[in-house]
Amino acid sequence: MLHFEPIDGVSLALGESPVWDDRRGLVFLCDIPTGQLLALRLGEGIIREWVLGDNVCSIGLCESGRLVVALTREVILFDPDSGVSQPLARLEGELSTNRLNDGKVGPDGAFWVGTTDQRAQREAICSLYRIGANGRMVEKKAGLIISNGLAWSPDGGILYHSDSGGRWIERHGFDAATGEMGEGLRIAEPGETDGRPDGGAVDCDGNYWSAGVSAGCLNQYAPDGTVVHKHALPVPAPTMPCFCGPDLKTLLVTSHRYLSAEVLERYPLAGSVLVAQSAVAGTPVHRMRGF
Repeated sequence: MLHFEPIDGVSLALGESPVWDDRRGLVFLCDIPTGQLLALRLGEGIIREWVLGDNVCSIGLCESGRLVVALTREVILFDPDSGVSQPLARLEGELSTNRLNDGKVGPDGAFWVGTTDQRAQREAICSLYRIGANGRMVEKKAGLIISNGLAWSPDGGILYHSDSGGRWIERHGFDAATGEMGEGLRIAEPGETDGRPDGGAVDCDGNYWSAGVSAGCLNQYAPDGTVVHKHALPVPAPTMPCFCGPDLKTLLVTSHRYLSAEVLERYPLAGSVLVAQSAVAGTPVHRMRGF
């Protein structure tokens, strides 16, 4: 069983996209609606923060040490050492109410990022994109409501992807040399009480960990979609797991507190960043090539 504890002094509105930077020994993460990029040191808490825009939606690492950051409708390169940023790509051809959402760097060295429909009556009008060193956003998957859950198998041959609005998790064959993905195989359709899928991560055994944002849990799936274990959390709305630390055995989970007053009263840790020691390590983080 995993025993999760909150990191003292950290409470976010919508914490997301934690990524372990092994070179700096830091976890970078974001608080989407406050536009903040945060640097967290395990055992200490938040040590630096930057406000980059109206929304900071997801983060990846670059070979140079810079970060690739998805803002509301723009992807930028950001140097946390100098504070200098430069534009990389811009979302075009989607409704003005759509914004970028979950994003990660894949084993192909490209940044993968999807979009979300922010309207109350959400529709399947969003997409998943790949951004390579040329800065072009290439649509790889369409018909999504809330693109989420990106993660890759340890050998880079499987891409996992979820739709929080559609309530499904799919896996695709993946070519790490070219960035090409195969047709999606739907492996799970978790409902609200099961844990609607949000952010994801993969461990070194190839299991897919999905934040059950509607059920206060982490669902650990085998590659075929079988639930290996459902890990209870002390927050009602976890958003993304991340394996971090030098041995990749510290499991960190972000959460949000966009909840009713009644729920917030019952769950005072909502919005916390949680950590636990895992028996299994995660997969190493990929870096964007060309930057």
